[in-house]
Amino acid sequence: MKVEVEQSRCVASGQCAMTAPAVFDQSDDDGTVVVLDAAPAPPEQGRARQAAAMCPGSAILLR
Repeated sequence: MKVEVEQSRCVASGQCAMTAPAVFDQSDDDGTVVVLDAAPAPPEQGRARQAAAMCPGSAILLR
């Protein structure tokens, strides 16, 4: 799995960071998503998928 984000779509809700804190964080400047692990190990992949599904701006792309 490869995690990418489309910054322009991020609405800084923080759902991703709460759902998958090993994969995502929020910028201190504007609260937008920061990818901590672009290639998460299998134990984190389920949480990354859930975070992508919950993202209100559909900013998280999983490949």
